Formats: sequence, structure tokens, C-alpha cells
Amino acid sequence: NLTVEDTARLEELPFTHERKWMGVKCVSKSTSDSGMYYVKGATENVLEVCSHVLGDGSLKLLTPSEKQNILDRVQDKEDRGMRTLALCYGSAMNSLVYVGCVGIVDPLRNTVPTTIAELHANSINVKMITGDSKNIAMSIGQSLNIYRGSDTVLSGDMIDGMTAEGLAEVINSVSIIYRSTPRHKMKVIKALQLNGLTVAMTGDGVNDAVALKCADIGIAMGKGTDVCKEAAEMVLANDDMTAVLEAVKEGKNIFLNIKNFVRFQLSTSVSALMMIALTTFWNIPPPLNPMQILWINIIMDGPPAQSLGVEPIDSSAVRSPPRSPKKQVVDLQMLARVCISAAVIITGTLWVYNNEMVDGQVTARDTTMTFTCFIFFDMFNALSCRSLTKSVLQINLLGNTTFLIAISASILALFGLIYVPFLQAIFQTEALNGEDICMLVALGSTVLIVDECCKLFLRNFVYCVRNTAGKDYGSDGCKERLLP
Repeated sequence: NLTVEDTARLEELPFTHERKWMGVKCVSKSTSDSGMYYVKGATENVLEVCSHVLGDGSLKLLTPSEKQNILDRVQDKEDRGMRTLALCYGSAMNSLVYVGCVGIVDPLRNTVPTTIAELHANSINVKMITGDSKNIAMSIGQSLNIYRGSDTVLSGDMIDGMTAEGLAEVINSVSIIYRSTPRHKMKVIKALQLNGLTVAMTGDGVNDAVALKCADIGIAMGKGTDVCKEAAEMVLANDDMTAVLEAVKEGKNIFLNIKNFVRFQLSTSVSALMMIALTTFWNIPPPLNPMQILWINIIMDGPPAQSLGVEPIDSSAVRSPPRSPKKQVVDLQMLARVCISAAVIITGTLWVYNNEMVDGQVTARDTTMTFTCFIFFDMFNALSCRSLTKSVLQINLLGNTTFLIAISASILALFGLIYVPFLQAIFQTEALNGEDICMLVALGSTVLIVDECCKLFLRNFVYCVRNTAGKDYGSDGCKERLLP
């Protein structure tokens, strides 16, 4: 009938990952006894230091059959997803009395199963590393959709008996690692990295710091230790896995937007440079004056290019497999598409210039038609660069408000240069009639049409071939997974 206030703690045996229990030795303040040990921990480990069991109000010898009976009852709780904690006491640590086992239900957050499913849909494999027993781990893993019947499970002891190469051979099929310690996290990370995979590891304790530092992306819990947070690249302020998913989506979207931005800037810059270089090589007057070139580079290219950098997240694109960290932003495919777009812009613009300059003399109308043609090519090129693979008919045309504002402002500014007398004098332009504008819009749209044909080819041949071969994409349809 002692209370906490009536006792004094004489000794503490801290929890370790090896013995998996902790204990204290307490003595009554009002008596002169030698004290009593109280121990809690994993049932199978606690039973190793027990010699008797408390049952029906009396002590009984802990026989092998009674021990197995206790383990069976504990396993029943663990099969139902309960975490179990065995309790015992005694006057000597090698002869304790087993009292019973507490089953603790640790409910999952409602968002976690959905988040795990979305991570799997994004081709991110989730593995659970836990100190719990096999039955608890498998029960929780099934409820989280991490563990499937055909998956392999490993214990910390099994990992200790494997070499790094041996673990690397089986680790891809492993979904749960139970009865593990922080050092097992290190071996798992290295095995996955040996297979060429990018590894993100979560942790919250001081002992997890080394594993977080070793992983490609260390993720610390917001309620974790300061040491853990210092070692990590990412800290979950609310301890919610949903933040990891959102970070993955945002990261993929940023990479895509950078590619869109670079493709637009390269195709426009290459077009302007080559157009001036070709006219100089052919010894004909330049099609654009310096003011017009500056306007194109600063005003007409800047806002549309910047707006491509804030393109909303494409749900189908972010579901593609993770890219290799070694993958370059500017690859051969992008260079090929830049050259194709630049070729269309150069050909169309020089055709207009040559068609207008019939007498060999450059007039204000000649440069105005050429300048306006190039701007319309630029605007349609920006529209085609909103997606690397999707047709303009598949994307949400109104989804990027910044892009719409940038394009509208650029076109209004162009009309100002053409029709405002004050600006006509500065940029050496003259007014064009409606027929000229319609012809130039139709001609400028050819760069969009050609790029749509390139996208159609990529969707139906290049990516579908990869999908069928099972190299880069899953089996849920290549048209839904269109990252190059």
C-alpha cells in the first residue's frame, strides 16, 4: 500500500536497446527494508529475469509452459496492434515476479494512411524501422499500407548477421524492420545507397543524429532533440508526414518550372542571336534596331519567363518517379527542342523580313513587321513552354494568373509601341492594319503547333516505350506520367 510519496529511489537501471527494459530500486521511507526492484519493458526480455508469476493472488513458479502461455496472450494483443509493456517486481534482479502485461493502443493519425498511399503513388517506397516486436510492426504496417503479404520483414538481429552487400540484395523487398536500434538505421541507409537509391530518414532522438547525417535527406521531428534537428536537412514542425509529401511535390514542381523557364529563355535568346548573326553573315541590314532588341530582351522576355517559374503544381507530373540527382536541367532532349523552336522562329521572322524588304531598303514598316512577328512567336513559345509534355489543351489555361497577366501586359505594350506616336518615334515603328496583325498572329502560332507535334511524339512513342519496358514508369498509363 505504499505511495510514491512514501518511497525513495535508490537506484535506476536505464533502458537500453539491447536489454529492452528499465528498472528502479525503491525503498520505503518508514521501514528499514533493503528495497524492492520494479521493472517494465518488452515481455520476452522481462521474462528472462523473472522466476515467479503472480496469479490468483498467489505466487507461482514460472514454468516453461506458463511462460509460453504469457507470450501467447501478449502476442494476441500485439496482433491487434497494441504495444505491450510487461511489469514485474522483486527483491533481486535475477528473481523477479511477473505481474502482468499492459496493452497500449497508439492510434494512427487519420491522414497517415492516405499520405503513405500518395507517397507510393509518387514512386517513393516507405519502409518502417521500429523497436516494436514483429507482430506489432506487421499489424501497424498493414494498417498503414506499408506492409503487404509478399513483403519481407527483418529484425535487428538478422541485419546484424548480414554484410552490407547481402543486405543490399534484399533491402528493396523489405518493408518492415523490427526490434531495431539506431545503428541498424545506418546499415539500412548504406544498403539502399549501394543500390543507387536516394534515401530520406526520419528520427527524433540523439542516437538518430548520425543516421540523419548519413542519409541523403535527414528529416527531424519538430518535437525531437536539438542535436537531431541540427543534423537534419528538414524539420517537420508539426511531426506530420503530410509535410514530406508536400515537400516532394513542391520540389518536383520547382525543377519542372526551372526547365520550362530555361527552355523558353534559351529558345528566345538563340533565335534573336542567330537571326542577327545570319543577317550579318549574309551581309544584309539587321532586321531589328538596337532599341527593339533591348525591348525584346528586357521587357518581352522577362515577365513571361518569370511567370513560368510560378506555374502551379501539375498533379500528373509530380506522380512520376523521382529523378536522379545527377540529371541535368539542360539535357539533350531540351537542347533538341530548343533548336527546333528556334529554327521555326528564325525561319518565320526572316521570311517576313525578306518578304517586306522588296526594294532592298529597310523601312519602318519592315522593322515593325519583323519586330511584331518575333514578339508573337515569343508569346506562343511561352505558352508552349508551360508544360514539357502536356498539350495546351490538357493544361489549365487559366491556372497561372501571373502568366496571363504577363502575356496580356506584353501584348498591350507591343500595341503601344506600334500605335502610340511618341513611342513610334523612339522605336522607329509604324502602325499596322488588322490584316497584318492577323497574318503575324497566325504565323507566330506555328511555333506552338510544331511544339505540340513534338509533345505528341514524345507522349505516344518515347515515354510509352519507356513505360512498356518498365524502366522509368509504372503500368498505369504513360500518358499520365510524362516527365522526361
